[in-house]
Amino acid sequence: MEFTGKVEQVLQMESGEGKKGTWKKQGVIFLHGTDKYPKKTRVDFSGDLADTVFKVGDDMKLEVDTESREYNGKWYTDVKAWKIK
Repeated sequence: MEFTGKVEQVLQMESGEGKKGTWKKQGVIFLHGTDKYPKKTRVDFSGDLADTVFKVGDDMKLEVDTESREYNGKWYTDVKAWKIK
């Protein structure tokens, strides 16, 4: 899915150790939609994309995957970027 937005906030890098080795994830809050009713969406970047330098105010076009999962009766949705255009 294609996603276009303006960088509003760059979150702190997350990292850790897993079964497959070290991992890292960069979360970025994007503004998108109309100027009158903008929406905010968190998009996560992992692997090599996590090293991208994000600047507040930059417009970006991304390819993303979305996935929802249930945990204890509540649903959570992830938006993960896999390509920056």
